[in-house]
Amino acid sequence: MDKIKKVKEEIKKVIKGKDHIIERTLEVMLCGGHILLEDMPGVGKTTLATTISKVIKLEYKRVQFTPDVMPGDITGYYMYDKKSGEFIYRKGACMCNLLLADEINRTSPKTQSALLEIMEEGRVTVESETRGLPEPFIVIATQNPFGSFGTQRLPQSQLDRFLIKISMGYPDKESEIEILKNPSRAAIEELENVIEAEDIIKYKKEIAEIHTDERIYEYITNIANATRESEYTDIGVSPRGSRAMLKMARAEAFMRGKDYVSAENVKNVYYDVCNHRIELSARAKNKGITEKDVLEEIIGNVKVPRL
Repeated sequence: MDKIKKVKEEIKKVIKGKDHIIERTLEVMLCGGHILLEDMPGVGKTTLATTISKVIKLEYKRVQFTPDVMPGDITGYYMYDKKSGEFIYRKGACMCNLLLADEINRTSPKTQSALLEIMEEGRVTVESETRGLPEPFIVIATQNPFGSFGTQRLPQSQLDRFLIKISMGYPDKESEIEILKNPSRAAIEELENVIEAEDIIKYKKEIAEIHTDERIYEYITNIANATRESEYTDIGVSPRGSRAMLKMARAEAFMRGKDYVSAENVKNVYYDVCNHRIELSARAKNKGITEKDVLEEIIGNVKVPRL
């Protein structure tokens, strides 16, 4: 746990006033998931990914998604080599540990699907030949929620493949002053490498073995069922979403130095895991009710187990 604390402290040297975002991002990485960052430009989404790749020694790649980005740019492709007279595989952007998919909603659905399939399967198939991805493999995808010109909205089935959806938001006054005083590019160069990819793999195994009481399984199931039965939702949290809640609750417990999952851990990760997994009903939209309103009401009504 000392190493994890050191990782957080190093990241905080660059990412100011966003402790919640740092913790959630690390939790997702430690339990082997992917992150959707939905926010306006210029709030530090790319800086966050770059900083993490420096503090945790990971092979990092960035793809700026535009309409002309092809699936082969992500998966790789075969190219004819004149010298050998054979077709040789050229690696795509996915052959790394940490991939920043910048503005994922600005590329074609075909390219989006190629990336999301890789995220789900953990391997890539090109010309009937399958290759495993490096471990760990983590995607941080970003999208701008404002303005729809030139965008391709991710369907619900693909949103569900992201473990969490979070927003960084604008920094507070003090943090923004610190950002102005210390340019992030210079600060990143001075960061210390604390852990490596092998450590992430080890922590992932430890998190999967954290004790989970039967009543926690029931609590998560009750929450998911409540999102499906609410009069304000047309789509509720899927079983994949329930598994995501469990993974994140275990990672949250691990980050707190605990060897068991509590109801508090579930409640702490609940919103970030579920906010992109529900679809509001027409009744909710007509009343001006938001996803946050619905999720807060649901978690308040589900009975908390006593352990």
